[in-house]
Amino acid sequence: MAQDAAVSPRSSVDEGALHALWRSFAMIIFSEIGDKTFLIAAILAMRHPRLIVFAGAFSSLVLMSILSAELGHLLPTLIPRKYTQICAAVLFLVFGVKMLQEGREMPPGNEKIQEEMKEAEEDIEGDEAAHDGTGLVGPDGEDLVPLEALEAGRVNGHARRRSSGAARAASPRSPAQKAVKSYAEAARNFFSYLLGPVFVQSFVLTFLGEWGDRSQISTIALAAADNVYVVALGTVIGHSCCTALAVMGGRYVSTKISVKHVTLAASGLFLLFGVVYLYEALLSIDPDSVDLHSLS
Repeated sequence: MAQDAAVSPRSSVDEGALHALWRSFAMIIFSEIGDKTFLIAAILAMRHPRLIVFAGAFSSLVLMSILSAELGHLLPTLIPRKYTQICAAVLFLVFGVKMLQEGREMPPGNEKIQEEMKEAEEDIEGDEAAHDGTGLVGPDGEDLVPLEALEAGRVNGHARRRSSGAARAASPRSPAQKAVKSYAEAARNFFSYLLGPVFVQSFVLTFLGEWGDRSQISTIALAAADNVYVVALGTVIGHSCCTALAVMGGRYVSTKISVKHVTLAASGLFLLFGVVYLYEALLSIDPDSVDLHSLS
């Protein structure tokens, strides 16, 4: 009996770590497949060496996973872990309900993912136009070359067409904003020279597309409620699978999957996470520690 009592805490910890690992992995898989960052990696891989695109996108996602996990790791130092579990439960339930509503309102087929693909193409075109001149954008942001023309090699004057909304008036910037932009441009040029422009473009577009995304917020919530190292590992493994799938055959996959079905499946997963975390939080609350007189 004493031996069983000595073994049970370790087995409980191992089981909790395994649960945290598969939760973080499953969350990334259902959140990222068909996402804008997935499509950006797929488009870039069709135009540049796949290994370089994968390295840039995956490096960005690893950095994002570590930052998000560390942010979640800080929360239990401010409030007790049982309350962070309740917050995580509420967050996943809200996300799950919202995704369920979005999934039910989506039309069947791949119309939604085609819209995401178009937005990803516009992001890539805008980034190239702003940094290496391939988009042939003037100082006021006019005449953005479409992706089809770039792929066909038709970048002369008569082959260009004007995209709707491509011409945008340049917004005035303060001296501080100009200084920040100048430093950012200098840093990007340095790393482009050091690591290559394709690597840096893949890294930057993926990082910007992932910042503030649902998967980042969910990673923070998971790290606040579970082991931060296991959550970071699970998200990194999930991102590696999604990024590899994107660079190997992302455009083909995007034509075969239904965002509606993926969103509905993800909503069920998030709702399940919310219920599990709420249950675990309620189990961790000791009824004897609650002073009923102080509540009255």
